[in-house]
Amino acid sequence: MSQTVEQRAANAIRTLSIDAVQKANSGHPGAPMGMADMAVVLWTKFLKVDPSDPLWIDRDRFVLSAGHASMLLYSTLHLAGFPITMDDIKAFRQWGSVTAGHPEIDHPLGIEMTTGPLGQGFATGVGMAMAEEHLRAVFGPDLVDHRTYGFVSDGDLMEGVTSEAASLAGHQQLGKIVYLYDDNSISLVGPTSWSFSEDIPKKFDAIGWHTLTVDGHDHRALAEAIAAGNAETGRPTLISCKTHIGFGSPNKQDSAAAHGSPLGDEEIALTKENLGWDLPPFSVPDDVKAFFADALAGRTAEHIAWQTRLAEARTDADVASLWDAHFSPNPVTLPAPPLEAGAKKATRALSGDVIQGLAQIRPDVVGGSADLASSNNTQIKDSGDFAPANRTARNIRFGVREHAMGAITNGLVIHGGVRAFSGTFLQFSDYMRGAVRLGALMGVPAVWVFTHDSIFLGEDGPTHQPVEHVAALRAIPNLWVIRPADAGEAAGAWQVAMNRTDGPTALILTRQGVAEPSQTTDPAVVGRGAHIVREGSDVVIIATGSEVSLARDAADLLADGGVSARVVSMPCVEAFDELSRSDQKDIIGRGTPRVSLEAGVTQGWAEITGRRGLRIGIDTFGASAPAGILAEQYGFTADAVAERIDEFLKV
Repeated sequence: MSQTVEQRAANAIRTLSIDAVQKANSGHPGAPMGMADMAVVLWTKFLKVDPSDPLWIDRDRFVLSAGHASMLLYSTLHLAGFPITMDDIKAFRQWGSVTAGHPEIDHPLGIEMTTGPLGQGFATGVGMAMAEEHLRAVFGPDLVDHRTYGFVSDGDLMEGVTSEAASLAGHQQLGKIVYLYDDNSISLVGPTSWSFSEDIPKKFDAIGWHTLTVDGHDHRALAEAIAAGNAETGRPTLISCKTHIGFGSPNKQDSAAAHGSPLGDEEIALTKENLGWDLPPFSVPDDVKAFFADALAGRTAEHIAWQTRLAEARTDADVASLWDAHFSPNPVTLPAPPLEAGAKKATRALSGDVIQGLAQIRPDVVGGSADLASSNNTQIKDSGDFAPANRTARNIRFGVREHAMGAITNGLVIHGGVRAFSGTFLQFSDYMRGAVRLGALMGVPAVWVFTHDSIFLGEDGPTHQPVEHVAALRAIPNLWVIRPADAGEAAGAWQVAMNRTDGPTALILTRQGVAEPSQTTDPAVVGRGAHIVREGSDVVIIATGSEVSLARDAADLLADGGVSARVVSMPCVEAFDELSRSDQKDIIGRGTPRVSLEAGVTQGWAEITGRRGLRIGIDTFGASAPAGILAEQYGFTADAVAERIDEFLKV
């Protein structure tokens, strides 16, 4: 039976995918085989992208949330003319290859967001759509007018982060989202009926989505459904596409056997025969190449027209300045917020003061918190709340949805044109750790504001009192963790965070007030990771955050006993690690006994103090009591710290 070029294009995706998985002896062939028709329809009829410029600002975003199906994306990008070569496809999952098993993001290759951890792509796409809504309101639809498309799986919809993000997307009426659900009723180990019986369309209807159900292999039905989703501007759209995993495989279609293992040479031969495919491995017919080239040529023309509109808009100096502030912003230098020496103010409040100044000089900054704005001090005071009736507003009400907040914040930044921060209590960083880790892996420069940073938040008790969380965050590669001690360091923390472009930053902030030093700390020192706040020769006390003032007080007591103590504030261990060994020793001493002081677990501090150093911390859970009582009970008073250091020096 003769096939249309669209059908041959889908089969080209299928065969490239199964050939690559087989050659790698690793991968997931079933989902690419099942979703190939969806990809052909979306990419050739709807998706606004330009292979000659994958970074075009007004391109549509495509999220493959089911990242295990990455060969679907690689095959499609290759056919569409993006810089994924046939050699890249043949090197699938190999060392040094650009075609990794789960690629996450690589914008120059056309890879927007392809998540390994299920649900993250779905939620990140919500952030992308929010960024588009905001920027379209700021600049107008002539310059910003695109959609966020995504392919999602049963596994995505089972994950809790998806429910959180879908709820907020429906509430925010993000009508530029169109997600296609690969509804194949099969998961990794067997039928989804073993663990999943939700009526997905009804569930999404109930939370404000527009839903449709189609045959995921019927090209006309798919095109009509996507067009209907695009026409629905007041609700995000979820299209349930009924598909067959491993489509075309005589013995593995509709079975878990097609999910995560190569089909095998014999089954591949049978599959290709069943699909009417008689070409050698890794082959693409000329008519399929021409079909994709013709389809994408029109998108390149759209890009050229957009460039003309942008050039015309930039003749207005104010528009040009605002555009550059969003898409190529300058580094920031932030002054310390004014505060009397000796005054006590929580670093969360100091951070809030810095945010106000930052928002004035960086119009691209947006942010919010998980229903804790007044407590995290994350509200931009001169802006309203982002909502369907006010898309230019810069405050985002995430609700009590920490995990989705993390992924959405990543999505806002990944989209481009905005720099986003979000806040919650440090204890609840556990709920969003998956998104924080993924952002660090991808190099996304989001800013995480974590307040109530120790047992000294007091009476709420150990469930709310973080002890291991700072150490746990420091364990994430490429995440910079900054715990400022005063107003100058709070400004410096934001300055470092905003000027980082290759990874995220976590700001660790107090609930309780901290004493200001007699001389305002220079914000620039935070970029070095540590600095000397008091000179001394007999011992070096290295402290962070609220414990820096405690270290100063303990040093005063030690001085009364004839011990000269140097006090070092180390707000950012990661920045300190980047100094030369000589510069590090200039700060923390050469051969001088070292003491670390931080109100959390002591794990990790041996690398700074040395094995024989003293590490003062809290290697247990907290308790419900006023902060002052907790300080006494856990030995975090000046007298107790000085006594421990004195005993340490006598050993």
